[in-house]
Amino acid sequence: MIIDVLTLFPDMFAGVFNQSILKKAQEKDAVSINVINFRDYSTDKHQSVDDYPYGGGAGMVLKPEPIFHSVEAVKEKRNAQHSKVILVCPQGERFTQKKAEQLAQADHLIFICGHYEGYDERIRFLATDEISIGDFVLTGGELAAMVIIDCVVRLLPGVLGNEESHQNDSFSTGLLEHPHYTRPAEFRGMKVPDVLLSGHHEKIAEWREKESLRRTWERRPDLLDGYSLTEKQKKWLEEIKKAK
Repeated sequence: MIIDVLTLFPDMFAGVFNQSILKKAQEKDAVSINVINFRDYSTDKHQSVDDYPYGGGAGMVLKPEPIFHSVEAVKEKRNAQHSKVILVCPQGERFTQKKAEQLAQADHLIFICGHYEGYDERIRFLATDEISIGDFVLTGGELAAMVIIDCVVRLLPGVLGNEESHQNDSFSTGLLEHPHYTRPAEFRGMKVPDVLLSGHHEKIAEWREKESLRRTWERRPDLLDGYSLTEKQKKWLEEIKKAK
């Protein structure tokens, strides 16, 4: 996968893209991440990228020319036929694990990170996707782009040491992930559940599935509204509710 990030603040990405899983993913050639200052594509001698909004109002609005020129230049350089152009925007669709899985199937992603008051509306015509990471407003799209990229890259083949690492993540199955434990078996009076020490893989798998259901019902019951429960899970859920 190739990821191009268009931003006015490329230095913001250095720490994130050169650490941990994102760094390892690039070293494994699973992904190539490039950060581009779209100010370089402005059309006047002052390299201006924003202007006052027509009709008045507070703040400055990003002009269309630098964004259009930078997206077109990146597409031409990559010779990509099916690039996903992602406009990071609080008005976009809510980002989910399912969306991350969809984006992980693409060969080329272009992120447009806005700043200031907003985008000239014509910039939206470039986007194949408009994505928001939540119902709040950030200073710019850079942090949101980092979140999305981190979520997508870890899903690429070969990035994680164990391909099963992300398959049971919270939201990947439709439920929240089950609890995890490691050594020591007892810490300050808190013990690891006996079933996890039993070595009985079938019982461990069943415990994890039930605890995943319990955690979802306790913390995010809304996720169960669109989830198709098996007969076994329905029985467990009744037990969980009665136990409360």
